[in-house]
Amino acid sequence: MHPLKPISRAARLFLGAAFFAAFIAAWALATYGGYVPPLFLASPGKTLVAGWSLFTEFGFAGDIAITLFRVVGGFLIAAVIAVPLGLAMGAFKPVEAFFEPFVSFARYLPASAFIPLLILWAGVDEKQKLSVIVIGSVFQLIIMVSVIASATRRDLVEAAYTLGSRPAGIVRRVIVPAAAPQVMETLRLVLGWAWTYVIVAELIGAQSGIGHMIMDSQRLLDTGQMIFGIAVIGVIGLVTDMLFKAMNRALFPWAAL
Repeated sequence: MHPLKPISRAARLFLGAAFFAAFIAAWALATYGGYVPPLFLASPGKTLVAGWSLFTEFGFAGDIAITLFRVVGGFLIAAVIAVPLGLAMGAFKPVEAFFEPFVSFARYLPASAFIPLLILWAGVDEKQKLSVIVIGSVFQLIIMVSVIASATRRDLVEAAYTLGSRPAGIVRRVIVPAAAPQVMETLRLVLGWAWTYVIVAELIGAQSGIGHMIMDSQRLLDTGQMIFGIAVIGVIGLVTDMLFKAMNRALFPWAAL
């Protein structure tokens, strides 16, 4: 192995699958070997049986669908707000000076702390769930997009001025294309945070969703269902992560992401 030396796609897939195999083997050893009581950790087989029961008896597909709706909806709202504002802050220093102090203050506020207020303001319906995701994601996105835009190479900007570009044209033709690959990568990372916020929102005052199912399973001490629900989140996250990477490669083939 050599630092930063790339490996083939086949080797990457093999090593990734090897870790999952080792993880499941350790899990099976701990449970089937009797090292961990079933009350605290269900075995892989029992977890799969619990998952099948969730889909066939308890309508778990509907819980997955409503959670996906909440994640995608809240994340898109946050992105629509954050990306243009972050680009404006990175491109224009007066805009950054106006917004940056408040955004830096707000991004340290935990989204979960707003849940009691949001229940009071919006009730326990979808508006409350979407608001938690937006609050948890939007300020982080604004700062990250702003940093990316402000790191645009100065020589490219100066060259555009030399060729007669105006400020709006520089933003549109220089800063946005230069920042776009990294902005997409930032969106991919923050989408993972959105999953955390939606589960937190569903743990309190929800009647549906993966988080609600996990809480119901906790009351029944059914660790198999809880583990299966957590694993489903991981699988969905892995699939969306791979889709984001594929989309980045298709949209920005010149960027080494």
